[in-house]
Amino acid sequence: MTQVGPLKLKAQLLCGDELAMGPGKADLLEAIAAKGSISGAGRKLGMSYRRTWLLVDVMNRCWALPLVEAVAGGGQGKGARLTPTGREVLDAYRALEARIAEAVRTDPFKVLTDRLLDTPRPSQREAS
Repeated sequence: MTQVGPLKLKAQLLCGDELAMGPGKADLLEAIAAKGSISGAGRKLGMSYRRTWLLVDVMNRCWALPLVEAVAGGGQGKGARLTPTGREVLDAYRALEARIAEAVRTDPFKVLTDRLLDTPRPSQREAS
């Protein structure tokens, strides 16, 4: 998610009614890559195991190929990792976020922020 001053932008990709990718899911993919497990990624992000599994399931169902591959259980060779498609999607999503951040440094953003108040004026209804 990109926030510059009063502007907050986030890219979300939809697959039907499901959110296939957004800032939180990208963070989850990065955490899985770093921790090597879905449960470890959930702990790192302060999410329940069930929640992390549901998010991974949605991502794996929304893309042509799965983004995360998991091997159940503990021990050597167990855990989770990003698939090559998962790495490609994550990298492309982060590149898109960078382009969005770059876009807010352009003239249209300046026009908007030059005319935007820091806080709203009092409601005229409250004055009566």
